[in-house]
Amino acid sequence: MRDPMQYACDHVHLRSRDAVRAARFYIETFGAREVKRVGDDPVERVVLDLGGLALFIEQAPAEINAAAATPCLGIEHIGLRTADIEAAMADLTARGVPVRTGITARGPGLRIAFVEGPDGALIEILERAPS
Repeated sequence: MRDPMQYACDHVHLRSRDAVRAARFYIETFGAREVKRVGDDPVERVVLDLGGLALFIEQAPAEINAAAATPCLGIEHIGLRTADIEAAMADLTARGVPVRTGITARGPGLRIAFVEGPDGALIEILERAPS
């Protein structure tokens, strides 16, 4: 019997009508760090480090369709963990980030909320109780 292949998460790839503006949102809102830009004029892609996750934001041509309405099949959202969901949601609300759903309990030790990022990206904010 063959050993199973080993995989590791490499990146999440987003497309945006304005990759630079979208990158600025993740930097200013969630503390992401810009790693590099591909292309100068126009920028083709901005690469961010979002809490250890490589986030590629590609400049999308005009003919690319808008994001599907959620809930949807396929990749639906990005989940970002925080130690204090109340403080996180208060901060995001104060910054004017659109809130899709307020804080709800999803079983013992898990509370979640959803906000909207650039280009309709759905972002889950979650707090897990220490185990």
